[in-house]
Amino acid sequence: MKRILVLVAGLVALAVTVAACGAKSSAATAPSPIRTTVAARQVPGLGTILVDRAGMALYVNDQDRAGMASCNGACTAVWRPLTAAGTPTASGVSASLGVINRADGTRQLTLGGRPLYSFVFDRTGAVTGNGFHDQFANQKFSWHVILANGTTPAASATPSSGSGSASSGGGLHY
Repeated sequence: MKRILVLVAGLVALAVTVAACGAKSSAATAPSPIRTTVAARQVPGLGTILVDRAGMALYVNDQDRAGMASCNGACTAVWRPLTAAGTPTASGVSASLGVINRADGTRQLTLGGRPLYSFVFDRTGAVTGNGFHDQFANQKFSWHVILANGTTPAASATPSSGSGSASSGGGLHY
């Protein structure tokens, strides 16, 4: 009987040790928060633009003010705010990268204080929203791809139709 108790006690101790090691192991290998990374990409006809982790062009609008995003509600279904988890990183960007708090509680990346967005009709390697004009909730927006230095391209560098329709047509590819 003593042997059975010692054996059971040993197995219980072993199970507790394995469980504790497993908990430590999973905690040590838990994924760290994803960092939103932006990078610079050369686009013929536009210059060096800013892109997100997926290589999608990033845009700003003329209506946002530093530290405040005016594209909300239905606007964000077309112009997706570039949100931040953790500390954002940048590669090849000369303007300062920052974060603002949106009205919905999410954190949005900014470049030189301007909130950053991607365009739902773009695909990786295409810039179709530059010079786009649209309206949401009686507010008109003018959109521009953002250059790595925090400025927007000259008005003559507008590859899209700027019509404000669901598909902007042409665009530049990189």
